[in-house]
Amino acid sequence: MTRQILFLTGTRADFGKLEPLAAAARDAGHDVAFFVTGMHMLDRYGLTKLEVARMPGVEVHDFVNQRPGDPQDIVLAKTVMGFSDYVTEHRPDLVVIHGDRIEALAGALVSATNYIRSAHVEGGEVSGTIDEVFRHCNTKLCTHHFVSSEGAKKRVMALGEPGDSIHVIGSPELDFHAKPSGVTLEEVKARYAIPFDDFGIAVFHPVTSEQATMGAQARALFAALEASGRNFVVIAPNNDPGSEAIFAVLDALPKARFRVLPSMRFAHFSELMKSAAVMVGNSSAGVREAPFLGLPSLDIGTRQANRSDAGSVTACEAFDTPTIAAFLSQMWGQRHPRDAGFGQGLAADRFAEVLADPAFWGRSLQKAFADGG
Repeated sequence: MTRQILFLTGTRADFGKLEPLAAAARDAGHDVAFFVTGMHMLDRYGLTKLEVARMPGVEVHDFVNQRPGDPQDIVLAKTVMGFSDYVTEHRPDLVVIHGDRIEALAGALVSATNYIRSAHVEGGEVSGTIDEVFRHCNTKLCTHHFVSSEGAKKRVMALGEPGDSIHVIGSPELDFHAKPSGVTLEEVKARYAIPFDDFGIAVFHPVTSEQATMGAQARALFAALEASGRNFVVIAPNNDPGSEAIFAVLDALPKARFRVLPSMRFAHFSELMKSAAVMVGNSSAGVREAPFLGLPSLDIGTRQANRSDAGSVTACEAFDTPTIAAFLSQMWGQRHPRDAGFGQGLAADRFAEVLADPAFWGRSLQKAFADGG
């Protein structure tokens, strides 16, 4: 039976996770649409709504949910209003959201209050920041759960969700990395004007609960990277509060050694990671994709705290210059065995199998707390 499935995406990162699932649903014969908002709509971050629009066989609806400088509660309110208008008109059979972003929280809230079936991708994760609070809120609002690991499933069950509503599929972005990217490193370097043959990747996002220190953290981290003498491709931070302080640091980096990019196409980023010497920062890519690819990564600060126990991940604070220097000296260019803690790169296949099960669509939308899962 053909279903109307709506995916909500607010960032380049969550689109990379949702795209494999959307493609699998489309290829299974469902009608797939994307509600595109958030960072996707902003020129400063690469206007990545164009990346979503390139996906064949899906409908796309754009919605501007913020002006530069809007606080998160205002962004939430605007997204609730825009998404509510859309689903009232189109009434999808299933809304799919991802993770812990404010746009995802809006989608989960609108779906719950309008009694629309909803699925949360990558619930049950821990990080220790306010993002984790948003993630657990989304879990409680959604009716179905697609998680990345058995540990995540246990946490979702601890939140009172019944075990038969939770499906372990792995992290969807690993589906991309498990296959050839479709582009060569030389094509990536040419497209993004990357002059280095030997390089690391750095991605440092703001932590909303640490806005007052984000500038100092960024200065300490990038000073240590600069002191290493190494070359880095730097992906700009997301648009959370605190990003301006990080941009100020990035703008002052020596261009001969740091290539700063607003964003990259996912296939190109995948190929870049496969060819990098290390990854540094606080992106989830450093604790998920990097271990899957065997790429040594240095996780900075609290944003991804306790999220991965892979042996290829080293953790420290931004001000811990000796640890940063030692990591860059000792781990540069090393490779580790593939870590499968977040799946084997088969999430989309599993997602399609679950959608094909009539029991998925037969679950009641009236939720009840399940003691002990």
